[in-house]
Amino acid sequence: MAYILQQVRTRSQFRKFINLPYRLYRGNPYYVPGLRSDEKAIFTKSPCLDYCKLRMWIVLDGKRAVGRIAGIINPRYNDLHDSARARFGWIEFEKDIEIARMLLEAAEKWAAGEGMTEITGPLGYNSWYKQGMLVYGFDHVPPVNCIYNFDYYPVFLEELGYQKESDMIQYRLSATQGASDRLKRIAEVLMKRYPLRIADVRELCKNDDMIDRFFEHYNQTFRKVHNFIPLTDKEINVLGRQYVRMLRPELNCFVLDDKDRIAAYGLCFPFMSEAFRKARGRLFPFGWYHLLRGYSHYEGIDLMMVGADPAWQRKGVSAIYNVHLARQFNERGIKFAITNPQNEHNPAIKVWEDYREKELYMRRRCYIKSLR
Repeated sequence: MAYILQQVRTRSQFRKFINLPYRLYRGNPYYVPGLRSDEKAIFTKSPCLDYCKLRMWIVLDGKRAVGRIAGIINPRYNDLHDSARARFGWIEFEKDIEIARMLLEAAEKWAAGEGMTEITGPLGYNSWYKQGMLVYGFDHVPPVNCIYNFDYYPVFLEELGYQKESDMIQYRLSATQGASDRLKRIAEVLMKRYPLRIADVRELCKNDDMIDRFFEHYNQTFRKVHNFIPLTDKEINVLGRQYVRMLRPELNCFVLDDKDRIAAYGLCFPFMSEAFRKARGRLFPFGWYHLLRGYSHYEGIDLMMVGADPAWQRKGVSAIYNVHLARQFNERGIKFAITNPQNEHNPAIKVWEDYREKELYMRRRCYIKSLR
């Protein structure tokens, strides 16, 4: 029986699109399923849909979905970078290159018809969503906010003409080793030399003005990072505030100057992957219990986001939050930390060189293809 490509238009097609990865990775010891309710909301309620163009396709074998892909055009990205670039994301397929070909060609044809000259991915609407196809670390469990895929995915993409655009690196660090003596010395000197202080995270998370300042800072700090798109006011209100208010005080650090401006920060979350695996994509009947327990009882953390104001970036201020967090981790008996994906050419990745007990955990790749 020949495969059939369908654009997602009906509820039935949408259900097949959403449900495919849960079936495809069933029994896989490394895949971390998101909540079905969250996955559906990405395509129906995301504030990014106010300006992004989105198309979704599935490939059927009979009545069974065997592949899916989303095509995205973000005009804010194209305006910011003076490009005509489309994105593909949420790509999944069974082990048959013909399925991958049908999916990618559908996204390419649509993008070309919209006047795009290249396509890249896997990416979401913006930097807030999962990105980067796994090319190393297939025998590791990823953080909740990261993609997992089978090892034949990048092989098929490269056979279909996709080339590496950039790689993102993740390390696993021992959280018991503490900060290096070098970082401690730098942090101590900076705290004496400048009017800097470590903020009370609980108070900050209740302060709407401070949250707004944080995201203004976030938009400025990451503007030059590859594939970054500043968040809109609506995205900050819908996505950002919810994120900040979930921060655990003991896992996060904000460094403020004498005018209460954010100089630097290090944000972490409990490593929740096992809790999400136990929830199996559903809050009920028992998923909520596993997630609540995972949020309260954990021995690992995700190093989600670090940043420094441009005025402080060359002064080594990152040493302050690294030393503070290392001390917190030791006091709470946290055993390991997984770094968030960072572009291999980003100078900020060099901070991990100060940690002796580390290993390359995962490598992710964004691919690109010309549509001309």
